[in-house]
Amino acid sequence: MDRSLTSAQLDVFEKEFAARPANRLMQNAVTRTPVDDIALDRRIVTATDHSVSHHLDDWKVTDQRRSGRCWMFAGLNLLRVGAARKLNVKDFEFSQNYLLWWDKFERANHFLEAVVETSGRDVDDRTVAHLLGDPISDGGQWNMFVALVAKHGLVPKSAMPETDSSSATGPMNRALRTLLRKGARDLRRLASEGVEAQRACKGEVLAAVHRVLSIHLGTPPSRFLWQWRDKDQEFHRDGWTTPAEFAAAYVRIPLDEYVCLVHDPRESSPVGRTFTVEYLGNVVEAPPVVYLNGEIDLLKRLSMDAVVGGEPVWFGCDVGRMMRADVGIWDAALYDYEAVYDASFTMDKASRLVHHETQMTHAMLFTGVDVVDGAPRRWRVENSWGDEKADKGFWTMNDSWFGEHVFEVAVRRSALPPELAAALDEPPIVLPAWDPMGALAQ
Repeated sequence: MDRSLTSAQLDVFEKEFAARPANRLMQNAVTRTPVDDIALDRRIVTATDHSVSHHLDDWKVTDQRRSGRCWMFAGLNLLRVGAARKLNVKDFEFSQNYLLWWDKFERANHFLEAVVETSGRDVDDRTVAHLLGDPISDGGQWNMFVALVAKHGLVPKSAMPETDSSSATGPMNRALRTLLRKGARDLRRLASEGVEAQRACKGEVLAAVHRVLSIHLGTPPSRFLWQWRDKDQEFHRDGWTTPAEFAAAYVRIPLDEYVCLVHDPRESSPVGRTFTVEYLGNVVEAPPVVYLNGEIDLLKRLSMDAVVGGEPVWFGCDVGRMMRADVGIWDAALYDYEAVYDASFTMDKASRLVHHETQMTHAMLFTGVDVVDGAPRRWRVENSWGDEKADKGFWTMNDSWFGEHVFEVAVRRSALPPELAAALDEPPIVLPAWDPMGALAQ
């Protein structure tokens, strides 16, 4: 084929298109009907029901609305299970707005420290450009969630309820991005005057960030009065308490024992090694975000074992692939796009990572699993998109989709095979800031 497009080549393509009746049929269909409705494999839809052999959830789903806080919602949804049991209430929510406030403030400081550290590099340096590209998104990772709870504790939703901006973060984030990029400019200009001059400037930027967050989200409480009535109508009062005391009382799982097990099948990512991503995080001086790479069958088995044992599982995935929202189904072959377009779309998971076709985009909870002959057949998923879709907000994932589009699960270290657990004590391989495994779930 010639280097540039020619009229002769276009003529050939047009004639080949017109020569096949199937192309004209698809053109007529797709120009009048959404392509997903045409490509949908009805056999998969009708063969997939929402029943599972092991079912944990008997609570209502939450709704992150127009925000990218899925990782935070999924983490708090995991923790609220034990809290609700201890409180003896049917439904309970920790304040997502409280953790959002602290995540934004901590992340602003984390970004500005990264700017100070890289201020000697050219602004077009790839790492600097990556940092400036999105200085304060809503997305996050499991280790970032744990870092926030460890440092700032938790409060009930009643102590810091949602605001318009926590449920629709766009305008707030716009102001924060501008403040932080302006701060980055000023910090870089002060590089020749030393770190102390830069940190003084950083303090001024953080004061402005504090004001923006407090205006949009309210002020996070340092103490609050906690009292409640349980599902048996018995009244309880803990009295005045702090966020740290509340977390200590109502977080019923040992967060520091959980590790992030990932499936990264790239040749450059050996199984049984740990990884971290440069400049990934939110809390300065918190333990780094570390992944332990394992085989996909191990991720499935440990997730199944946890759910069967009575504990939901936090996981991250590429949520938009092969998804049908109105029925709440994921399946690896849900849409037959190849039949529609007469073109191959096949790429394995490693190739999709290498060529920027996939990354982790969303985090949720496994709250059920259908086990047949000791192996998972389908998964029940608590999403944070409200209760209007799927089974009142609980979705169904066929196991084929897990293998292709799930990237990480949070599991207890004690559940790992001994050789993998030992790898957690080795220094992690450092991936560049732009590596796809550093993607933030939103």
